[in-house]
Amino acid sequence: MKKTPVIVLGIGIFIALIVSIVSYNVLKNKALRQVKVQEVVEVAVAGVDMKWGTVLGKASIKTAPYLKKSLPDGYHTSGSSLEGRVLVYPVKANEPIFESSLAPVSMKSGGMAAVVQPNKRAMAVKVDKVVGVSGFLFPGNRVDVLVTLQERGENRAAITKTVLENILVLATGAEVEKAGKQEKPSAVDVITLEVAPDEGEKLALASTEGKLQLALRNYSDTAEIATKGTTIPVLLASHRSGAAQQPSPAKSVPKVSGASQRRSFSVELIQGSKITNVKFD
Repeated sequence: MKKTPVIVLGIGIFIALIVSIVSYNVLKNKALRQVKVQEVVEVAVAGVDMKWGTVLGKASIKTAPYLKKSLPDGYHTSGSSLEGRVLVYPVKANEPIFESSLAPVSMKSGGMAAVVQPNKRAMAVKVDKVVGVSGFLFPGNRVDVLVTLQERGENRAAITKTVLENILVLATGAEVEKAGKQEKPSAVDVITLEVAPDEGEKLALASTEGKLQLALRNYSDTAEIATKGTTIPVLLASHRSGAAQQPSPAKSVPKVSGASQRRSFSVELIQGSKITNVKFD
């Protein structure tokens, strides 16, 4: 009889142990089912910040682990396959190098030739501090090109016209890509623009015959607006129309008795830039 409590206690401990083991296994299997195995792959990334037009070398490429599920198509798993390829877009350190950021395999030389898009041309224009938007013009910006010149013919009036819109700036001076995001003005005398062949003809004629002016655009502003251009008469039209609407000062008219009484009026006649007074009875 004295052994009965011990036997009952032992049976209880055994049952509790069995229940604990079974519960642990059930919870463990449930946790394993909830945790999905994430496949990790080694991806070729940039070892340092690199500008567009850079020829990739062994020292500028390394590999880093990335979740395969989070990577888009076009990544490379080996740095050796990228040696000698040319970047057409800038990449930051530790950023994966995708095929979309590279020039075709046949392109082996870097620089400006690799950056220019197919069917486009790179043209350089001479600028000064004013034309270059006070030094705040950097590669990757987009600009409109305005030209001021003298019309041919008898009139020879000066006219300013927007001849090119939404043009990509490839380089400012010898600088293809500015490191960092600090917008500090830099003195440049040449700006390289990416233009189509017909746009290049317009740019060449405008830079030869007139004075160029660049207008910086917002990145999100891609709308093209057709303008008629501005001449000096158009520029001063509002001033002249305001002057013409002002009433002429009243002039005293001698009184004439009887039916022969008449009034005299004076009117300003505007012909181009010439203003004369014409008197009417």
